[in-house]
Amino acid sequence: MKLTVTYDDFSKLDIRVGTVVSAEIPEWSGKLLQFQVDFGSEIGIKTIFSGVKKWYQPGDFVTKQFLFIVNLQEKKMGDSASQGMMLMAIKDDKPILVQPMEAVANGTAID
Repeated sequence: MKLTVTYDDFSKLDIRVGTVVSAEIPEWSGKLLQFQVDFGSEIGIKTIFSGVKKWYQPGDFVTKQFLFIVNLQEKKMGDSASQGMMLMAIKDDKPILVQPMEAVANGTAID
């Protein structure tokens, strides 16, 4: 288990639902997928990378909703930057996709 955090620490994370509008394998990477994710009119579209190429294909994500941290500091990836992080569970070293049980508006906050 990780260190205990306060509610104030947790509340700094902006977790939102977004729809993956496109996904591709960057030419320069052997393990990443690059997503364009729609978070609605307030946030817009963000580029997010995830190291899941070993287990998933780009088509596994397009038009589907997932949970993302949208206020994570950008991280340079190849010629671009990841502007957030997709949340996933881990089972037997495999990332398991986490999706809302019902469709919600893009940008819906997770509290």
